[in-house]
Amino acid sequence: MEAACVALWSWNVDNDRLAMDELAFELWGLPWADEVSFEELSAHIHPADRDRVRAAFTATRSVTGSYEIDFRIMVGDEIRWISARGRGADAGIVDNVMFGIFLDVTNRKQAEEGSELLAGEMSHRVKNLLSIATSLTHLTGGAASSVEQMTRALTERLTALGRAHDVVRPLPGKQGKATLMGDLLSVLLAPYDETAAFSGRIRVAVPRMGIGQRTAMTLAMVVHELATNSVKYGALSCAEGVLDVSCRTDGDHLDLVWAETGGPPISTVPELTGFGSSLIARSVTSHLGGPLTYDWQESGVVVTVRMQQSRLSE
Repeated sequence: MEAACVALWSWNVDNDRLAMDELAFELWGLPWADEVSFEELSAHIHPADRDRVRAAFTATRSVTGSYEIDFRIMVGDEIRWISARGRGADAGIVDNVMFGIFLDVTNRKQAEEGSELLAGEMSHRVKNLLSIATSLTHLTGGAASSVEQMTRALTERLTALGRAHDVVRPLPGKQGKATLMGDLLSVLLAPYDETAAFSGRIRVAVPRMGIGQRTAMTLAMVVHELATNSVKYGALSCAEGVLDVSCRTDGDHLDLVWAETGGPPISTVPELTGFGSSLIARSVTSHLGGPLTYDWQESGVVVTVRMQQSRLSE
């Protein structure tokens, strides 16, 4: 049991107290005691799970067969996932004492959450790519004077879009190490510029600096999401729109400024509650060490991505 990290508990259903072994107390982050009440133990359960766990444990007395209850506990600032397992319908009860085990399933739960986040991100990304392809088709068709010209321009844009998508989600073994920020922005924004270079309506002015793989990945997701929104609703959705991307330093931080003008007028501030907006806001905070802020001006949105300079090489 020690090798399998199995913690033991017994629950006296008459006085609602539990006896646990040393591993269980260590798992819960509690000092050793002969017994602990269910309410004392419940105080350490995550508030969002507490009522559910109480109801589930009570229900086990009438549910036939084995049961498993997964829930979160708070150990200081740390959140752990515990799986409580036993047999229901008073099976194996001795002198009104029921028995079971605790397992630390934190790693499994974190892996499941990571898989769900990845699945949600990829689903969101596919929908965005389809929407972008449709928008690029309309933009290219409006500017082309012949079918041949439209075919060539659209093919170039879709090819560039594929390269940009590879930056956001590279294939296994194809991840880059360090890259120049200007080169990264060039790949990501090439599909949306009239000339596939920065002499058209997209202007980029960033210092020549290298950034690490994690920073490049996070920045790529942010720029890809901003470009997606812009080509659907903002400056890149019309031929008159202009996008300026620049950098400025502020102490220990570097601000990447995304400024749109010439697009559809902004009359109301949109609510950023979608998956993509939440994903990039969390990514900037956790990976780049700074906030992501929006300034909704009538002429166009201005987005500032603040990054800690000490993290750029990561």
